[in-house]
Amino acid sequence: MKKILLFLSIAGFILAGCKKETPPSVTGPDVTPPLLNTSAGLISSSVDFPGTESTFILTFDASKGNEGINNFSGDVYIYTGLITDKSTGPSDWKYVKSASFNSADPSAKMNPSGPGKYQISINPKTFYNVPAGEKVLKMVMLFRNADGSKVGRNKDQSDIYLPLYDPAALQVRFTNPGFEPTNIPEPAIAVQMIGDELAVSAQSNRAASLELFLNGNSIASASGTQVSGKAKTISAGQQVIKVRANDGSNSTESTFSYIVSGTVQSAALPSGARESGVTFINSGRSAILALFAPLKQNVYAIGDFSGWNADQKYFMKRTPDGNTWWVQIDDLDPSLTYAYQFLIDGKLRVSDPYTEKILDPGNDPYIPAGRVQGLPAYPVGKTSGIVSLMQPNQTGYSWKNSGFIRPAKKDLVIYELHLRDFLKDATYSTLRDTLSYLSRLGVNAIELMPVSEFEGNSSWGYNPSFYFAPDKYYGSKQALQAFIDECHSRGIAVILDIVLNHSFGQSPMVQMYFNDAAGKPAANSPWFNADPTHPYNVGYDFNHESPATRTFTKDVLKFWMQEYKIDGFRFDLSKGFTQKNSGTSDASVSAWGAYDASRVAIWKDYNNYMKSLDANNFYVILEHFAADAEEKELSDQGMMLWNNVNASFNEASMGFLPNSNFSRGFFSTHTFTKSENLITYMESHDEERMMFKNLNFGNSSGSYSVKNLATALKRQEMSAAFLFGIPGPKMIWQFGELGYDVSIDNNGRTGEKPIRWDYKNQADRMVLYNAYSKFIRMKKNNAVFSPSAASYSLAGGIKYIKLEEGDNIVVIVGNFDVVQQTASVDFGSTGIWYNAMGGADLNLNSPVYNTALAPGEYHIYSKKVLN
Repeated sequence: MKKILLFLSIAGFILAGCKKETPPSVTGPDVTPPLLNTSAGLISSSVDFPGTESTFILTFDASKGNEGINNFSGDVYIYTGLITDKSTGPSDWKYVKSASFNSADPSAKMNPSGPGKYQISINPKTFYNVPAGEKVLKMVMLFRNADGSKVGRNKDQSDIYLPLYDPAALQVRFTNPGFEPTNIPEPAIAVQMIGDELAVSAQSNRAASLELFLNGNSIASASGTQVSGKAKTISAGQQVIKVRANDGSNSTESTFSYIVSGTVQSAALPSGARESGVTFINSGRSAILALFAPLKQNVYAIGDFSGWNADQKYFMKRTPDGNTWWVQIDDLDPSLTYAYQFLIDGKLRVSDPYTEKILDPGNDPYIPAGRVQGLPAYPVGKTSGIVSLMQPNQTGYSWKNSGFIRPAKKDLVIYELHLRDFLKDATYSTLRDTLSYLSRLGVNAIELMPVSEFEGNSSWGYNPSFYFAPDKYYGSKQALQAFIDECHSRGIAVILDIVLNHSFGQSPMVQMYFNDAAGKPAANSPWFNADPTHPYNVGYDFNHESPATRTFTKDVLKFWMQEYKIDGFRFDLSKGFTQKNSGTSDASVSAWGAYDASRVAIWKDYNNYMKSLDANNFYVILEHFAADAEEKELSDQGMMLWNNVNASFNEASMGFLPNSNFSRGFFSTHTFTKSENLITYMESHDEERMMFKNLNFGNSSGSYSVKNLATALKRQEMSAAFLFGIPGPKMIWQFGELGYDVSIDNNGRTGEKPIRWDYKNQADRMVLYNAYSKFIRMKKNNAVFSPSAASYSLAGGIKYIKLEEGDNIVVIVGNFDVVQQTASVDFGSTGIWYNAMGGADLNLNSPVYNTALAPGEYHIYSKKVLN
């Protein structure tokens, strides 16, 4: 039996202004609305055609939509703005009512009007204080409690829109079927069988001749302000319902469409076609689009090639296993870029999860001009939400370096950076131009915080949505490739921070299988758990025991390894790759970190896959922090583990001794076999900045105070000397080499931070930079820093590390107390010891070094001169 699927035929336009202050939602372009009140009943108006200057009662039903504020007993507020002819698009709210999303505005308070219902009287012109001459098109709104922690939206989590009408003009709209009050209104009707009749009714704002049409054929007419009829669909294809009103002087109309789908054809993917994403054939004149979407009833490819209509020509076939949908698109111009989406089961429009570039109407308008060249315009008035882009004959990047040899793991010095907070213009191109600074510092690897498309423009990137598309806010694909190529020219590896523990609601994979009522992934999602299996989860939790997730993950890894020549991945929240449910409370953290054989098996599988693609010292780095036994087993497979010693190092740098033992920096304390698989660091993006704590909470004794800038910087230098003295790879956080002293919580934990290149003009900070550079050079150039023997004492005020390799010995000794202390260290040899930091050399008559050290004083001595 064939089925009817309804969707709207879109007509409208995008308009201009600034962003609203509200959590992100997925919205589409402005559209001439065919409706006002909805059968879904989320909002309704006391008048049929509310205008800009008319007063009406707006009613909100909290039991509808996403039910985000349903059964709430406190005060409810409308958070609202306008879409005007000055707006750049549907996310560009004007004249927002309320100073802040998180504060209560008495003038926006709703009045209870029955169980779960709230009302407010609004005259848009005065309520929003709109200046004369600006044309108002729509109200846009959310409903929330006083602090914004509970929010009522549409069922799909989008903003709520209400069209406003010009009373002087003839207006007409549909009253049945009802529609959801999304930016592009969605019909709130059930899917119907072919041959069923669809009841349609419409009304006008004044007496007129009204007529209803199905595919151009009249089905009903009336004089007055109401007309009703029945539309019976008898054949497959797109069916257009139109209402026309004529009052003798003026005529207007509104339309919506529905599709009668034919029988789904079962057919195997053509030979050579990718199982997901786009495969170009016929020299780019044809494309095979494939979408993994088991359990769906039917799928259309829609886009520039179809006029954004659900054309039977682009009705997708389904593979015999029922999992993959595909269609061949012909007659393409290989030189053009095409926008496209998938229309699933007649209602859900999603982008291609495998797309390499997207158009995002809510965020693209705010990307600075020039960052991405040749970006086509959004298909305004034709669709909603994010769309995919494909270009048959796009120009590939011509790589200069094909023989880059990655630094040995033991010699790695990784510089972790976040483009947004490192460079003012936050682009790959400028970062490429900044490499001389990092080369002089001596780092041989750069770790980029996540750069694949994430929600919004300003983010740490741990809220990913499109895993094959570099975020356009940082620049183009070619600019990223050129940056990596230049790094390789300078002997610098590039490591990509990648987020495969979770995804967010902008992801088409999340949207395709989502339980709207519960606000979480559906139980039948091929990729995501309905509920997370571990604490610290954000977004929606991937199920890495699912074959679909395994396939997707491997496709992502292969893509970045081969398309971008990435040298390694840092896997965010790798401990979360488990289906062993340890609970989500803080109390379950210990259970989560316990040895997990299934998690080990997952990581061995992924590691082996990456080795099969690139066995040339490819870096697999885990942010794991699990039991030592589990981490040792993973390290024995060549995986590298993050090792956070921030707390103890910072205690030492501040001059507080009881918790200052940073011996966990040594691989032996983790029971690892090799030092090369433990990446030790004092700072990463996730920790409070050490200099901030030094300056604000540092210890003091008499005139010696760690809160003094010069003193705090010298203590950072001493800490760094010990960090680089610990065998194995190291990581530093951006600007740590200059003593960055802005709190991680400045402007919110993940908010934008001050970019402090001005530090280079401060002599004391450049002393620290030069010390870092020297430590890094010594580590890379001297075999003794990868020793055959190492000993240390790191618990008290006097701390030392002793490294032995061949005929050389290095001893690093320092006083981390805030008062003078006497060091007594067995150097193991008498005679001349060279001072690596440029001070006087040491002539020991006894193997034991006995010297009074001032607070913060340290030395690096060696039996042979260090390079």
